[in-house]
Amino acid sequence: MREIVIKKSRFLAYSFSLEDKNQIDFYLNNLKKEHKKAIHFVYAYKADNGAGFSDDGEPKNSAGKPLFRIIELKNLTNILIVVVRYWGGSKLGIGPLTRAYTKAAAALFN
Repeated sequence: MREIVIKKSRFLAYSFSLEDKNQIDFYLNNLKKEHKKAIHFVYAYKADNGAGFSDDGEPKNSAGKPLFRIIELKNLTNILIVVVRYWGGSKLGIGPLTRAYTKAAAALFN
């Protein structure tokens, strides 16, 4: 797990080995139990039986798509990346929001 904080919003990044996209709900449900006060659970995945992403209520293509780009750029397979966001009290704007999700997820691989 990696964490970054921007304007009091916390972004916690996780990665999981994923053999089948049907495992996504298992990991998301566990994270939702662990982080009951978080407001977004953004994710991207690539498995043998599919690939995709979810912005989970964030502006369209501002969160999940950048995570998916990391998967593609690093040529990763059988992986799920989830970034959990805790609201910090102020909107970040699309650019800073996208950079926050990208920075949190990229930290998993540094």
